[in-house]
Amino acid sequence: MSAPATVTPAAPPSAGDAARPGRRRRLGAWIVITLALIVVGGVGAAISGANQWAERESLDPASAGPAGTRALAEILRDHGVDVVVARDREAAADALAHGPATLVLPDTPALSDEGVTALTARAADVVLLEPRTRTLDLLLPGSAPAGVAPTGAVAAGCDLPEAERSGPIEPRGLYAPGPGVAGCYPVDGGHGLIVGPNGGGEGRIAALDARALFTNEHLASNGNAALAVNLAGRHPLVVWYVPGPGDTDLADADPSLGELTPPWVSPVIMLLLVAGAAAAIWRGRRFGPLVTERLPVTVRASETTEGRARLYAASRDALHAADQLRIGTLTRLAKLLGLGPTASAPEIADAAAARVGLDRGAVRGTLIDDIPRTDGDLVALHARLRHLEDAVRAAVRPERNAR
Repeated sequence: MSAPATVTPAAPPSAGDAARPGRRRRLGAWIVITLALIVVGGVGAAISGANQWAERESLDPASAGPAGTRALAEILRDHGVDVVVARDREAAADALAHGPATLVLPDTPALSDEGVTALTARAADVVLLEPRTRTLDLLLPGSAPAGVAPTGAVAAGCDLPEAERSGPIEPRGLYAPGPGVAGCYPVDGGHGLIVGPNGGGEGRIAALDARALFTNEHLASNGNAALAVNLAGRHPLVVWYVPGPGDTDLADADPSLGELTPPWVSPVIMLLLVAGAAAAIWRGRRFGPLVTERLPVTVRASETTEGRARLYAASRDALHAADQLRIGTLTRLAKLLGLGPTASAPEIADAAAARVGLDRGAVRGTLIDDIPRTDGDLVALHARLRHLEDAVRAAVRPERNAR
């Protein structure tokens, strides 16, 4: 016969062992949240990058968005015209050096007058897309913007063969031609297209609001596509200049903030930031499990009431003390009389007066209107409130008083 087995009770888990699963769960939750944020941020960055690549900037020949001009670039290539997109002025100048070419030039505020004229002098033809006053006056002297055209298609109205073959268009921006500059598509004293000579040769410079005519969303309307091909496709090469934000030859004469400050300011700022971060880590709150702690002192409700009474007495605020006494009496009277919690003080006073058969004005004076001036008045008011409450209780519950 075998000896009876002895079962040893397992030791209860310690507080640290019980807290480990909770800590692991919290740590796992934070890891999951961090990974989710990283994934969402990566997806958002990818979508944003894809949209930026598809849309790019307005009038960009690589953009398939509504404001891009990829459709025009593809049409020119289908007509046997080589389209070169240059995103800096050096690349544009190199491309223009390979033979007669048309320079498609948007407004370039980052280039100086010398930079613009040096670039256009290399091209046989120049097509200005949405030019501003400075560019117009520089390349087509005397020309200037002339407002905005109303809605509606307009015929060429000039002897320019390219415009006559294209048919009517619906221009948006209008221009006033200068001396020696021809104008087409006349509207309200302005023209939707102006054309002038490019230097002393046979080349020419055309200016129009391409945003309303040559972009992807407007190219198929009216004679926009034909006009674009007729203006830009006169030579076998089109150099489309798309200036970047850093493509400039202007010297910045204004000193920067770093140039105005002494050289020791930046290191001091960095030192202060590092010191602030170190102080935040050093003195910051450490988040951990909640720890229960017994209060050192337990305060009775009677002591709190007596303390408030002493404060009222010390401040000589008899009216505030009277309000507190009346609020307590009104609350108890409302319960005795069966009134709801929304009953007002006048309603409680009238119900109490009717219940005990007292004068309504006297009861209202006790519960609402009388203002105690001195401590003696306050004591008298307290006695009247107590007597009124006792009378209402006796009238409501006579059987208890009879016992």
